[in-house]
Amino acid sequence: MASSEPSEAHFEATASALNNLVTAATSSHKSDPKTTLHMPASDESSHKWLQRIFPYHSLEEMESNLHMGNYVIDRQTGAKSFEPMSIYVRVGMHLLYYGSEQEKVLHYKKTQALLRAQSEKMGAEYDAPESRAHIEPFIESFKLRSSLSEMVEPDPSKYATFNEFFAREIRESARPIAEPENDLVTSSPADCRLTAFPTVDMATKYWIKGFGFTIGRLLGGSSPDVAKQFEGGSIVIARLAPQDYHRWHAPISGTVASVTDIPGTYYTVNPQAITEPGSLDVFCENKRSVMMLKRTATGRTVAIVAVGAMLVGSIKYVSEVERVGTKVRRGQCLGAFYYGGSTVIVLYPPGEVVLDEDLVRNSTEEKCETVMKVGWRIGISKA
Repeated sequence: MASSEPSEAHFEATASALNNLVTAATSSHKSDPKTTLHMPASDESSHKWLQRIFPYHSLEEMESNLHMGNYVIDRQTGAKSFEPMSIYVRVGMHLLYYGSEQEKVLHYKKTQALLRAQSEKMGAEYDAPESRAHIEPFIESFKLRSSLSEMVEPDPSKYATFNEFFAREIRESARPIAEPENDLVTSSPADCRLTAFPTVDMATKYWIKGFGFTIGRLLGGSSPDVAKQFEGGSIVIARLAPQDYHRWHAPISGTVASVTDIPGTYYTVNPQAITEPGSLDVFCENKRSVMMLKRTATGRTVAIVAVGAMLVGSIKYVSEVERVGTKVRRGQCLGAFYYGGSTVIVLYPPGEVVLDEDLVRNSTEEKCETVMKVGWRIGISKA
């Protein structure tokens, strides 16, 4: 993926490129985000950034050696399409691949400090009143105008900051849950690109290829008994791209048993960071929050893990839903991510859910994410 001879100079070049991208994005308030942070990595205009890091002579050579995006499948039509990778994700990916010394660099404190500093910088910039100027360019760039009518506040001018708009709340009626009368159905926790695996072993075979992934580590060093109850169970991974509605919702109805916040770093959660063999498993390294829900329909525990990512300012629950003993409904909003891509992982104990065949097929045979909406069915429990 990158040079086999990592060096201090190479790291500094990557750090400089990422800093320049963040600075350019926040200093030019009315610029199209697809000319800064979200500029496609395969675009000719990306060369000036990428050539600081990668030795290559042409875009064609670059694309033949480096992944430039991901294929996704539209659940409603079955059509497969290519989503280009943003330039900031491509730069962030480079921090995961440093050749033969990658294990050392992945744990490199300077790398983690860099990602934390840039993520906090982005969060602070987008919490400032001046960031309101970013809202309209973001809407236009990602063609979000038609979706504004779904929001609790559809008028972009009413948002005080860009982050407030980014974490905008959707009307519940705009995301009705599948089969609302059947509490054995489980649904998508987010508007997302989703993968679903009947067992965690299948997930590590087809998708999660980085070293270091275990249920115990994902849950942040929970007691062996807590982690053990999910062994042999199912896993659903919902990735939210920056242009998605950026809140997550309950996939089941239940009662909050516990919430644990886990500190961590801010690696990219792009699929290529997850599926690359030999790299670090970013799910177990990134900042995250684990909610345990005791499911109403079955009495069993389901884990919902909100995972932060590169340039994510924060992970916040809404309406004090994180209090132990709170009852939540399937489809109810649980929390919001502030700027950047992010992921929600749902763990089910063995035998708790039979995942829908099309989602499993897309995830295993096609090795693709499926584009989903909040509330869409992902599976059903046996009565």
